[in-house]
Amino acid sequence: MVEKEQKKDEAGRASAAAAISEEEAAQYDRQIRLWGLEAQKRLRASRVLLVGMKGLGAEVAKNLILAGVKALTMLDHQQVSPEDTQAQFLIPGGSLGKNRAEASLERAQDLNPMVDVKADPGNVEQKPEEFFTRFDVVCVTCCSQDVLVKIDQICHKNGVKFFAGDVFGYHGYMFANLGEHEFVEEKTKVAKASQGVEDGPDAKKAKLDFTETTLVKKCVNFCLLKEALTVDWSGEKAKAALKRTAPDYFLLQVLLRFRTLKGRDPSRQSCSEDAEVLLQMRADVLASLGVAADLLPDDFASSCCSEVAPVCAVVGGVLGQEVVKALSQRDAPLNNFFFFDGMRGNGMVECLTPN
Repeated sequence: MVEKEQKKDEAGRASAAAAISEEEAAQYDRQIRLWGLEAQKRLRASRVLLVGMKGLGAEVAKNLILAGVKALTMLDHQQVSPEDTQAQFLIPGGSLGKNRAEASLERAQDLNPMVDVKADPGNVEQKPEEFFTRFDVVCVTCCSQDVLVKIDQICHKNGVKFFAGDVFGYHGYMFANLGEHEFVEEKTKVAKASQGVEDGPDAKKAKLDFTETTLVKKCVNFCLLKEALTVDWSGEKAKAALKRTAPDYFLLQVLLRFRTLKGRDPSRQSCSEDAEVLLQMRADVLASLGVAADLLPDDFASSCCSEVAPVCAVVGGVLGQEVVKALSQRDAPLNNFFFFDGMRGNGMVECLTPN
């Protein structure tokens, strides 16, 4: 009898913890109407690690904090530079030389006091594997390709959803690896016309008036980042797909190579010199992938310097949206790349896998 009462009390506490308070219901009213109470409950139970607090990181942090995750940890070991003030709106004036994550903390927390926002000034490369298992989602920016691949493999192994993204001048990208991801999608059911009403205005009226929606469960599989970046383009199917593949995929490979070799991104302060280096790298990188160098025109190098705030807003909006969808398990996720070209104002989703 005592055991039954104890279990009943524990169940009651769990139910109370899962309930949405009046304050939360008022704060998230529009979101609950949009994706439902259960989805919001999943969000408020989720912990997110965000690596890199430049302009894109600030946009992602803002979107996740306002969405109402349980906790957000901002991890960045770099100091605030003059360039950060161009697109990083969470850093107040007079913060030059301070740690980027710690400088962003106060404004980030003010966005939503109900979210537990923390700043970690540590280096992500020095974090042990178990550190990443504390989170439901890990979102990485500002890291080299080797670090991205390593963290993605850790997350995939431990069932943690992984996202990566960056902005280089007018170009930005997002990558997602959700493993085997289950979600529900809302579908509209249109009732058939009543018997005896086969055509004419009455039949149209019946089809329009008796509509309802239903939630359909689905499952999708994602590949590792390493696999997505090492697609074999020599096969016949791959060559046919190459014509439809966004050039930004190959641009990303060049920019990641630049970051690895230089330890930084192309900068406005050295834009002309960096452009020459990018053009030299283009031939080597694309040759290693087995594709022609003319896939990237010569003018690409001049539009990749520093972060552009509007591009951060677009890519950060998509990245934040995809994290929310993954955590709430509502709606189909983007699988697996999103590229944005700010010069043309184009966004494109690409599914690039070993197959």
